[in-house]
Amino acid sequence: MAQYAPQELAAKLKDGLLSFPVTAFDAELNVDEKKYREHLDWQSSFDVAGLFAAGGTGEGFSLSIEENARVVRMAVEEAGSRVPVLASAGGATGQAVQNAKDAESAGAEGLLLLPPYLTECDQAGLERHVSTICSSTDIGVIVYNRANAIYSADTVARLSERHENFIGFKDATGDIEHLTKVYSKNGDRLFYLGGLPTAETFALPLLQLGMSTYSSAMYNFVPEFALDFYRDVRNQDHAAVTEKLNRFVLPYLEIRDRVKGYGVSIVKGGLKAVGRDGGFVRPPLQDLTEQDIADLTTLVDAAGIRSATLAAAHSA
Repeated sequence: MAQYAPQELAAKLKDGLLSFPVTAFDAELNVDEKKYREHLDWQSSFDVAGLFAAGGTGEGFSLSIEENARVVRMAVEEAGSRVPVLASAGGATGQAVQNAKDAESAGAEGLLLLPPYLTECDQAGLERHVSTICSSTDIGVIVYNRANAIYSADTVARLSERHENFIGFKDATGDIEHLTKVYSKNGDRLFYLGGLPTAETFALPLLQLGMSTYSSAMYNFVPEFALDFYRDVRNQDHAAVTEKLNRFVLPYLEIRDRVKGYGVSIVKGGLKAVGRDGGFVRPPLQDLTEQDIADLTTLVDAAGIRSATLAAAHSA
């Protein structure tokens, strides 16, 4: 059973860094429970505000309904006593409803609703889709504004009025005009989080639009750096943010942009670079090459951001 009521969850999440743990797969591309649980234990040992299981960085798009339920349940079992664990739902409406029910049954605190699969959507269809999922569960629901699921300010407002458990708006478009409309129309009824790839790049300007938090993929392998970066953003320390962008984030983007889909793959590559192992990615993604991992390792070390917990373990 969830520990937070939906609005309590929103209050908890809006003022802290969020992340999406990778889902560990073995060489046969099956879920590697041991590695996944080890990663969750490490991730939940830091002061992060929430972890989203089976999300984009967790390759939720490649999980079956049964695997999604299993991954979320393991996340709740391993990390739920220390940090709020949220699940993800996607695909057709019926599939998303099942994901939501499985998440609530597992004890997840909330749900990120990914865009429906493939088809183009207008506002009436999107509204009905979200409303159906919100009605199927009591836990908090956050919509993901991206791809074929772009929610107008009015649609968001109607959903907010109709469903108390509709609590959040995550954006991956960076459309400033659209975000201004959504925030101005809905205000503090929701919390807003940035979801563009490598969200650190956009975090400071989006803070001015009401997005008090974001999801950090790099938290998976350099958690202390990611948390420091978030603190600098919230303090609006432009000099510190710029220094960290130049020292690590922007060179990291150069490696990420070498191959389409590396936005996910580079996170598992980052784990290898710091001496941990998140396993392999499933097709249609592809793993980093040995040279990519070597370059990423060099960058992590040159930036001086290898996790202190890993460095201590290595020296011991």
